[in-house]
Amino acid sequence: MDTLFSPVHDDSRCADTPRLMRELDAQGWGLLPGLISAEDCAALKALWPNDQEFRNHIHMARHGFGRGEYKYFSYPLPPLIQALRRDLYEILAPIANRWNAYMDIATRYPLHHDDFLARCHEAGQVRPTPLLLRYHEGDYNCLHQDLYGEHVFPLQVVMLLSEPNEDFTGGELVLTEQRPRMQSRAEVVPLHRGDAAVIAVHHRPVRGVRGNYRVTMRHGVSPIRTGERFSAGIIFHDAA
Repeated sequence: MDTLFSPVHDDSRCADTPRLMRELDAQGWGLLPGLISAEDCAALKALWPNDQEFRNHIHMARHGFGRGEYKYFSYPLPPLIQALRRDLYEILAPIANRWNAYMDIATRYPLHHDDFLARCHEAGQVRPTPLLLRYHEGDYNCLHQDLYGEHVFPLQVVMLLSEPNEDFTGGELVLTEQRPRMQSRAEVVPLHRGDAAVIAVHHRPVRGVRGNYRVTMRHGVSPIRTGERFSAGIIFHDAA
């Protein structure tokens, strides 16, 4: 199985960008197998009790988001999350720009994440959005989009930190797309511990007989049947 970064801890991180582009164009998501190690997964999970690492703690049921909990990291981000956010952005920015061109959206994204964050911060979007999520039996995450202000980067990354059928059962990452005048289509993304998926935040382009058009994307997590499921999300725009 090929990986996006090889090896995981090598700062050079050679990306299999052509494969990722093909997957994103074809289905609106791309798989990043073995993005981080089992040790890194354990280290991120171990941050959960450390409130000083986070700016906010959300109980989903209180807001009608589903059941479960998540915490937004505070600045400075953990080094692994910071490095992944920076490096993945630089891989994904050209893809995001190409998508916007296909969808006749004028916005273009700078090639370096610091420059994009400066754009967010100038607009008052200054709160970090990477997050850590925890689910127990019966928990789930409703279909949603992670939009936090005027400036939205159209791709985000979801990393699974627990092993299916060992740490938990159920809890699949579910994506839906709504094409104009058609029924919604759902897809389950196959992930193992350390894998990640790049997914569309809001829209993605689809080629039709009359050219490209945009479809609306949402994502969520199906109910956990047993055990405990941890995941982490890397969102590239900050929140207002």
